[in-house]
Amino acid sequence: MKTSWRSASLVASAAAVLALTTACGQDSPPAASQNVGATAAPGDYGSIGSGTAGAAGGAATGQPAAPSASSPSNPAGKLSVSTAEKVGKVVTDSLGLTLYRFDQDTEQPPKSNCDGDCAKTWPPVPADDAEAGEGIDKALLGSVTRADGTKQLTVGGWPAYRYAKDVNAGDVKGQGVGGKWYALAPDGKKAQGGAEGGGAEGGGEAVQAGLSTRNDAKLGEIVVDKNGMTVYRFKKDEAWPKPVSNCTGECLEKWPLVEPVDFADTKGIQKKGYMIFDRTDGKGKQQTINCSPIYTFANDKAPGDTNGQGVGGTWFAVRPDGKLVGASE
Repeated sequence: MKTSWRSASLVASAAAVLALTTACGQDSPPAASQNVGATAAPGDYGSIGSGTAGAAGGAATGQPAAPSASSPSNPAGKLSVSTAEKVGKVVTDSLGLTLYRFDQDTEQPPKSNCDGDCAKTWPPVPADDAEAGEGIDKALLGSVTRADGTKQLTVGGWPAYRYAKDVNAGDVKGQGVGGKWYALAPDGKKAQGGAEGGGAEGGGEAVQAGLSTRNDAKLGEIVVDKNGMTVYRFKKDEAWPKPVSNCTGECLEKWPLVEPVDFADTKGIQKKGYMIFDRTDGKGKQQTINCSPIYTFANDKAPGDTNGQGVGGTWFAVRPDGKLVGASE
């Protein structure tokens, strides 16, 4: 018996819908998808606040205090490599001060997005007199012209900064601040040890896995990143049939996206729907749990903070299976 054109059309449509609704939930993550979401309303972002995350410094006993890192005129001099506890190998300047990189900068092409008050807390490292010392590949050193016309040192393409609260040689108080500042490794990548100490007073433990879980006294088992910072979801995002982030622009300053984490570098996280996707706003790739985009919160200053829970009625901590904590889907 011949099938009518109407029946054939219905069968084809049903198959297409089924393919879409199962694509993201399959065990083997599909190819990266593109998002086309709209920007969230400003009222949904939450407030950053004025606290500053920090870490216990790793200064060696007896080291003299270095000149204030907040002075933008401090020369870089001969760069070298130091080993900081829990952080690993980091690049330091001629005074022994740790150099940092900022996740909101870019390396290709090099561009600094830290100006104004940001540059007071994170003084750019001048490029003029910087030279490669032992352990530093000269080919990785370069410069970028800032908005004010000055030349800033780059390492592996990433603009280099000091941290105003690092006052002694060996301090690494800027590691993990805001979930987007990290000490520079000799190859220009992020130092891999996680946040040193964690929190303004230090003393916390770095979380080794890229994503893992912890038991919160109020929220139960929730997902945290490699620095122990709480991970969140935005209710206005989409997961099906493909991830769509509706947090862009100013929203991402307050809710930094979680960059891709290899599943092998996770602990206690559901594998099904664990995938990355390509954003369409120039911010690169973003990690998901159960296909839902995940973020941290800029107002969480130390491991264990959950200041983002319930903000605007749209932001919630995440369970290991990707579900929201304390809210319906």
